[in-house]
Amino acid sequence: MPASEHIVKSFSLELQRLGNLITQMGGTAEAQIEAAVRAVVTRDADAAGEVVRADARLDAYEKEIDAETVRLLALRQPMGPDLREILSALKIAADIERIGDYAANIAKRAITLSQVPPVRPAAAIPRMGNLVQEILKDVLDAYIERDVAKAVAAWSRDEELDDLYTSLFRETLTYMMEDPRNITPCAHILFIAKNIERIGDHATNVAETIHFLVSGTYLRTVRPKGDASSYAVVEVPEVTRETP
Repeated sequence: MPASEHIVKSFSLELQRLGNLITQMGGTAEAQIEAAVRAVVTRDADAAGEVVRADARLDAYEKEIDAETVRLLALRQPMGPDLREILSALKIAADIERIGDYAANIAKRAITLSQVPPVRPAAAIPRMGNLVQEILKDVLDAYIERDVAKAVAAWSRDEELDDLYTSLFRETLTYMMEDPRNITPCAHILFIAKNIERIGDHATNVAETIHFLVSGTYLRTVRPKGDASSYAVVEVPEVTRETP
């Protein structure tokens, strides 16, 4: 085998290994989200603790991918599609690592929620969790398949996740006003829901990176957003005082 052909084949194998690391990291993040949401639903503090401890695996993946990308950039001096492959892996790993952080945050809140009485708004968390898992799965499949259309379709679903978050936000505020005893659990539920919504944002970041990786161009469309919680106002009912 000529030396040049050997170098090309070796570089191809290195890029394939880098892609495999991203896929493995993504699969770990998927499992973390599922386990964290399940811990909220089942009120299982022990399972939630496992999620928090397992976050170190995603940190290790990111460090390994960072080191590999630096090595490839220094030794191979890639250009064109090969350079996009390496830069995209670096960006995707960073987004997946943040997704893992949010999953760990959900698990920490789940530990606290397991110690207080359940409240009604918690029923919306599984819906949000299932949706964000679907979005992330589609995005990771799009990365493996280099499927821009699938990536953009997943990217578009972020608005649906935002709508669920806004609805939960309004419901939770109302529930907190009905009874001050609900404030503590509802506050934790709001943080959990926000963490899920942020996971969706990072999943759509990955979708945008896939578009760049495959096409060499960035998405020109503004990401659809449905999070209206910043403008949500819930009217406080007037208290009628009885005349003595």
